[in-house]
Amino acid sequence: MTDLRAVAAAVSVAAVAALGAAAPAAATPSRGVDARILSQATVNGHDYITKEITIAPGGSTGWHWHPGRVYGVIRSGTLTHDFADCSVDGVYSAGAPITEDSGPDHVHEGRNLGSEPVVMWVLYIDDAGAPPAVDAPNPGCPFE
Repeated sequence: MTDLRAVAAAVSVAAVAALGAAAPAAATPSRGVDARILSQATVNGHDYITKEITIAPGGSTGWHWHPGRVYGVIRSGTLTHDFADCSVDGVYSAGAPITEDSGPDHVHEGRNLGSEPVVMWVLYIDDAGAPPAVDAPNPGCPFE
């Protein structure tokens, strides 16, 4: 199985080189993020996942988008939320609700620019089996 993977990878690299195509940009990883599942259930073809997400000072979620609906509340700290056009679309302090639009045209990133951890409770509602988030490359913003 490992040999087949190596051959497939070599063929893919050769095909990209032969076509002169550039490889897609890599996703930006999260930094200083810890997430734990508080609850999870599948009902009528939808996954309901509640997570507690903590972002350390200086940390970020990395650029991503959501295939489903997202609802959250900031429990502590202050979250800075950025759109793919590099604008800050919101600064959310403890007690503030937050929602995020769905789909690949809504790439965003959450950052902790403060001195204390950001703690959020987040509910993801997705089609059963869909990921809660999809990684995306930095759209060209000077921060990650």
